Amino acid sequence: MNMSSEFLWSIGASFGPSIAMDGEIWRLFSAMFLHGGAEHVFMNMLSLFLVGRSVEMIFSRVSYLSIYFISGIIGSLVSIYFHPITVGIGASGAIFGIFGAVVGFALVHRHRMHSEFKSFINSVGIVLLLNIGIGLAFPNVDMSAHIGGMITGLIGGAVVAKYPKKLWLFISLALLVMVLIYGYLVNYVPTQLPSFNGAMY
Repeated sequence: MNMSSEFLWSIGASFGPSIAMDGEIWRLFSAMFLHGGAEHVFMNMLSLFLVGRSVEMIFSRVSYLSIYFISGIIGSLVSIYFHPITVGIGASGAIFGIFGAVVGFALVHRHRMHSEFKSFINSVGIVLLLNIGIGLAFPNVDMSAHIGGMITGLIGGAVVAKYPKKLWLFISLALLVMVLIYGYLVNYVPTQLPSFNGAMY
């Protein structure tokens, strides 16, 4: 499916000027449900299937969803910093957050996992490297959103693994980070609405 940047923007894609200048913060959420075609959907869903099942077994539903959506939103904010006038779509930042969460969990419980820790990290690492390799191979893949989401998920996974009843701690910290990044972007994003600079997935 060959969709233009203008069309993607019209259905809710992330776009720096719209979010920072016009206050359309909802785009940070809606963009996570938009994809650039069948291949984009397939790759994201495959990645989510491969790692998501493990996360579902080690985290509660609320923790899982919190890490997923917070990683996606912060990933989008990081993307706007690096690509302020580029349309952004896709769930990759959120999915990489899930990758980060399972690594964070494993790091916290590495002593309890013993020999299983190394094989577990290797398995996750292979899938993660595959995704990073695909990202580097295609210029329109937004690695900044991936890395921002992964770091967010890593922190979230480690916090929830160490303090299972203190999910609020991660959410509070994440909200503070979101506010700070958004406050910076308001002054960073171009003040005049520019033309679209392509799309990143």
